[in-house]
Amino acid sequence: QVQLVESGGGLVQAGGSLRLSCAASGRTFDDYAMGWFRQAPGKEREFVAAVSAQNVNSYYADSVKGRFACSRDDAKNTVYLQMNNLKPEDTAVYYCNAPVGYYNDNFAPGTYWGQGTQVTVSS
Repeated sequence: QVQLVESGGGLVQAGGSLRLSCAASGRTFDDYAMGWFRQAPGKEREFVAAVSAQNVNSYYADSVKGRFACSRDDAKNTVYLQMNNLKPEDTAVYYCNAPVGYYNDNFAPGTYWGQGTQVTVSS
């Protein structure tokens, strides 16, 4: 059983910052990529960011590149999404995601999901 639990969402003013956390349990954590997706009302769920095993590389959607940073702390089985310079367009439910191994080149969603955490950015 794999469990992913997100935290850290909330309401923030445009230009502000939030850090999301995703605590993982139920499987080996260190050897697999982890990622973040988001879904805004009326929109499809989309890829946001991912980090490779051992924190070697991170990857970002063009819409958040330069503003968000994805990282992991393997000692805590936790992946983070640091969100800076937030915009109203970032308002969405953010979901932690775990693939079996790696994401494909288009970062299609992996097998395991968290319950999501709401991020609301006011203008």
